[in-house]
Amino acid sequence: MNIFSIIFMIISFGSMLGGFMLEDGSPVMLASKSAAIIVLGGTIGAVGLGFSFKKLKNVPAMIKLIFTAKDKDLVEIVTYFKQLSFKTRKEGLLSIEGEITDELDPFIKKGLQLVVDGVDPQMVKTILEFELESTYDRHKDGAAIFEAAGGFAPTMGIIGTVMGLVMVLSNLADPAVLGEKIASAFIATLYGVGSANLLWLPMGAKLKDLNNEEIKEKQLIIEAVLLMQEGANPNILAEKLKGFLDKKQIKQFNDKDNEKNNGGAA
Repeated sequence: MNIFSIIFMIISFGSMLGGFMLEDGSPVMLASKSAAIIVLGGTIGAVGLGFSFKKLKNVPAMIKLIFTAKDKDLVEIVTYFKQLSFKTRKEGLLSIEGEITDELDPFIKKGLQLVVDGVDPQMVKTILEFELESTYDRHKDGAAIFEAAGGFAPTMGIIGTVMGLVMVLSNLADPAVLGEKIASAFIATLYGVGSANLLWLPMGAKLKDLNNEEIKEKQLIIEAVLLMQEGANPNILAEKLKGFLDKKQIKQFNDKDNEKNNGGAA
């Protein structure tokens, strides 16, 4: 569970509601079934019309990913491939067959299996890059769906408000409740703008960020598999792969690598 995504969502909604209550507002004043139906139903309908079912059926999985995705440990991957390259240079590429287990990352597992099967390096690169592109397209489509929802929702809110005002203006017999009815009409706009900026657009941005992280991880793995397949020196392999790491991660890798070397020497 990605606890930070949940925390920040609570902060965003809590801040809006808390600020309203500080001005003596009540959450009950913001409740409107009709506004919720117009905004939510209209947004879902518009998004459904704009995207194919093939893409829409992945939405539940995308929502789950937003709240369960873990940070990518690139340092661990570089360390893993450096140690594995020591093994392949000493015992040959076929020696890594025992490393291919169900617990292994599926993308790493696929790359290693291709190497063990003796697939040409250029073909290995082509196969893995094709899967990388498929991942990119899948996540890009997911982000586009949520961004579209973020665009449609405010418009649905305005439509709901206009409909509410039409109802108010068609019945001016009781001026005493006119202000209350007008206020209720604007709840739809609040729902539309609020859901767009507190929910749909942030979720789309999160998917883009997760996509960038996963693409970077897969690019690192592809480079590592190809370097190992060509028999690169483990230290050279690690130095090349460190190009995917930021300064903090490089320091973390170096500290971890030195600790292993000192432990081995002892």
